[in-house]
Amino acid sequence: MDSLTSSTIPFLLSLILLFPWLKSAHTHEDFLQCLTHHSENSSISQVVYTTNNSSYSSVLQSTLQNLRFNSTDTPKPLIIITPNEISQIQAAIICSSKHGLQIRVRSGGHDFEGLSYVSNTLPFVIIDLTNLRAISVDAANRNAWVQAGATLGEVYYKIADKSRTLAFPAGGCPTVGVGGHFSGGGYGTLMRKYGLAADNIIDAQVIDVHGRILHRASMGEDLFWAIRGGGGNTFGVVVAWKIKLVQVPPTVTVFVIGRSLEQNATNVVHRWQYVASKLPEELFVLTVLRKANSSQGGTILGAGWTGLYLGRIDKLLQLMEESFPELGLKKEHCIEGSWIESAMYLAGFPRNATMDVLLDRSYQKSNFKAKSDYVKEPIPETVLQGMWDRLKEVESAEIFLIPYGGRMSQISESSTPFPHRAGNLYKILYYVNWSEDGIEASQKHIDWSRKIYTYMTPYVSKNPREAYLNYRDLDIGTNNQDGSRYEEAKSWGEKYFRNNFDRLVLVKTKVDPGNFFRNEQSIPPLAW
Repeated sequence: MDSLTSSTIPFLLSLILLFPWLKSAHTHEDFLQCLTHHSENSSISQVVYTTNNSSYSSVLQSTLQNLRFNSTDTPKPLIIITPNEISQIQAAIICSSKHGLQIRVRSGGHDFEGLSYVSNTLPFVIIDLTNLRAISVDAANRNAWVQAGATLGEVYYKIADKSRTLAFPAGGCPTVGVGGHFSGGGYGTLMRKYGLAADNIIDAQVIDVHGRILHRASMGEDLFWAIRGGGGNTFGVVVAWKIKLVQVPPTVTVFVIGRSLEQNATNVVHRWQYVASKLPEELFVLTVLRKANSSQGGTILGAGWTGLYLGRIDKLLQLMEESFPELGLKKEHCIEGSWIESAMYLAGFPRNATMDVLLDRSYQKSNFKAKSDYVKEPIPETVLQGMWDRLKEVESAEIFLIPYGGRMSQISESSTPFPHRAGNLYKILYYVNWSEDGIEASQKHIDWSRKIYTYMTPYVSKNPREAYLNYRDLDIGTNNQDGSRYEEAKSWGEKYFRNNFDRLVLVKTKVDPGNFFRNEQSIPPLAW
């Protein structure tokens, strides 16, 4: 008996160690067969990448923006699918559900916590929408259909190609994918005039958990409400959005102006808090606090102001002199041009760049961590001084102050899941990035973000302490896959959605009761 036991134990151990691999291989083969069976044509094999494929790593990293999630320890997908037609997404959903695979849906890959391409629940599949980026602009009726894999730069290019007096109120980074951006709200320099991207969506094409293609009329108003700000990979896969285009004047004005601490930057930032949300809705003035490198060596602490005015320089200077003379804006700080030229300039492109630069999907990647806050009362000057002190502690960090007011105060907080409307002076984005590899460097910078977040606690929104979904932050809470997800999700869900959270849960319960579409911060169904 002892001899039998000693000889059997190594064999049993080898089986135990081999079992996960055998199960994965079996799931992999069954899944691929299922895809072929459910796809309308055999070409799906050309858009499927397994770990044995030589292009697997390059496809995985193609739009992976946060290098924190590019380590050897980061969980990797069993399979990546880059569909070039809708039926291939339907097949991926049906087969993932059948074979117990989670899916993550990626458009631009800018997800701050990597949730569009990383899952701690294995095995999982990535549906990368990069090939689905068709854009059809109807300038006469001021709308457009945009597939979810398109970037903001591509959207702006297509609109400007049809009309220089039409635009869309979305973000300033041209490589951001519209799939995630729109589904989380999506803001930019036009928000004070026209609201968010999500406020200007008039239809959508969604594939639900059953693989059905739904539009606004067939999905119903509850689901249509939920996808416009309730988060991606939660209710289904949105494959296209119909957006309402907005009118902009032929000539707009942009400006960028900076002040060092020695030039009274703190006082000007303090004054900005009282002014920015009350300016005319045609004027957007963003503030950023940063530590910059000096041309003489060393570093300079200071603030910068970036502005867009939907009008000419002369009127802008008059408005600023009346409302915000402390900034000292002069004509030489300003540039007039078309709206598309302003978008390119504010994205950091040189003034002589052509519109083609908006089609470049490449992006300078880095390790980064971000957090967000909302401010309802001006922050004391002494607190601003403390923010400068904390910026000194790391090599590269910025604190963005994004103004509210205007149209943002007029839209009801329940009109979409995005609730941060009237009563907010501005939003804060704390952003730190680093180039060093390794756990120690990551922990140092993540700890910095947590320290400044703690420091700001008394001066920002409370009960709940609000946060912006598109600045995803797993520090504020995650779902325990094995526990009562509703109660756990409510702790962070109310920070993102306030009173809209429970309505999102009811929609989720109706359309995906089994919680197939999920991630660490997705809306749970009631019964889960």
